[in-house]
Amino acid sequence: MANAARDSYWQASVQAEVNGFPELADDIEDKCATCHMPMTRTTLAGQGESAPIVGSGELLDPGHPLSDLAMDGVSCSLCHQILETGLGGVATFSGDYKVDLETRKPERRIFGPYASEGKLAVMMSSASGFIPAKGPHLSSAGLCATCHTLYTPALDADGDVVGEFPEQTIFFEWYYSGFRRERTCQGCHMPEVEGGVRISNLAEVMRSPFSRHSFVGGNAYMLGVLDAFGDELGVTASPDHFSQAIQRTRAQLQEHAAEVEIAEIALFANRMIIDVDVRNLAGHKFPAGYPSRRAWLHLTVRDAAGGVIFESGGYDAQGIVHGNANDADATAFEPHYDTISDAGQVQIYEAILEDTEGQVTTRLLRALGYRKDNRLLPAGFEKSAPYEDIAVRGDAFVDEDFVDGSDRITYRVDLGGATGPYTVEVELVYQSIGHRWAENLRNEAGDLAARFLRFYDEVPNTPERISRASLEATR
Repeated sequence: MANAARDSYWQASVQAEVNGFPELADDIEDKCATCHMPMTRTTLAGQGESAPIVGSGELLDPGHPLSDLAMDGVSCSLCHQILETGLGGVATFSGDYKVDLETRKPERRIFGPYASEGKLAVMMSSASGFIPAKGPHLSSAGLCATCHTLYTPALDADGDVVGEFPEQTIFFEWYYSGFRRERTCQGCHMPEVEGGVRISNLAEVMRSPFSRHSFVGGNAYMLGVLDAFGDELGVTASPDHFSQAIQRTRAQLQEHAAEVEIAEIALFANRMIIDVDVRNLAGHKFPAGYPSRRAWLHLTVRDAAGGVIFESGGYDAQGIVHGNANDADATAFEPHYDTISDAGQVQIYEAILEDTEGQVTTRLLRALGYRKDNRLLPAGFEKSAPYEDIAVRGDAFVDEDFVDGSDRITYRVDLGGATGPYTVEVELVYQSIGHRWAENLRNEAGDLAARFLRFYDEVPNTPERISRASLEATR
């Protein structure tokens, strides 16, 4: 959260969108700053100004008077000042959170889960300039939805607005799932500590529940980039801090994201049929959020000597998926599969964007809709319901095994003359930045795209293993 503005991929993406539509630069940058540089953007909005990001003298330039504030990303004080007004509704989506800009310090309220009164409240107000107030809305999913439910304008090739694109819809994915009755976003991404906590050094009462403010997510790759190029990016966290954050992220992915299982193996004369089940454990689609994210199945079958008979979904050190049409060709993409019988086919759970001309794109402002969206559905999600913005797109919609909470895929393997026993191994792996999303930046002009690609080429985009299963089969 604190490094949201230092994210070099985000910076490069902002520059790329501005390059595409320079006449809309002010609007593009102001919207992007709303959630990545919220303190500075809120300050400027209060003065009737927009938030410029890229270019000489703008917020990424250390010479800008508000650059330091902008580069501090998402702060505690910003989120804790968001008002309850409209949370969970359209009026607050796409970064339209409300902060009281009329009341000045020391009368401005700052919200927390508990009421603070008497001398402690006076001391806090004196030290911080804020009056502490109880705000149960900080535990609502609607608070997170302000930035994680994002709609962007869809532009045609001439730059004219022709529609609206649901870029991120995590709140709706959660709302229309069974998780809405079980827990909020904070329940998974800010887990509660055990026992009571003293919420200040002067507190006399132990408070419970108390949530860890680690905001654990799934982007281990960018944490690694921030660590590797921390001096250049101006980060203030230590390598140890990043190491711990990466460990928490990997634990979240491996324990709470999804799991894979080999349900059944059937052997025939020279064929093997393998049923693989993938289950979504998250309270939203997986992968979720920014559409550069993808997960896929890597399955191998080996003979008695350990030789590979069949492999689908293999990848190299930079995370290029063997057989994936989109990694090889920017205009193509890999369809959703119910059955895989060729090593050149791979099951990838992803969102593929299409522009107003029906062409595959990674430029957000050109995206009008999804050509493919077979991201794993959360449990309780009605696949057939007409939720236009979060609907399943492509062949997954007619796949009877692609249902809420899971997907089953069948592999048909020609064993040839190989002898068993055979070892079948499958892993579900994940990338926060798919190869095509990074590769397309090579066509962009600008220092920020070039810098990110330099980082990307030096820090391997090796996918994260989410889950693994293996089974031995013999006649």
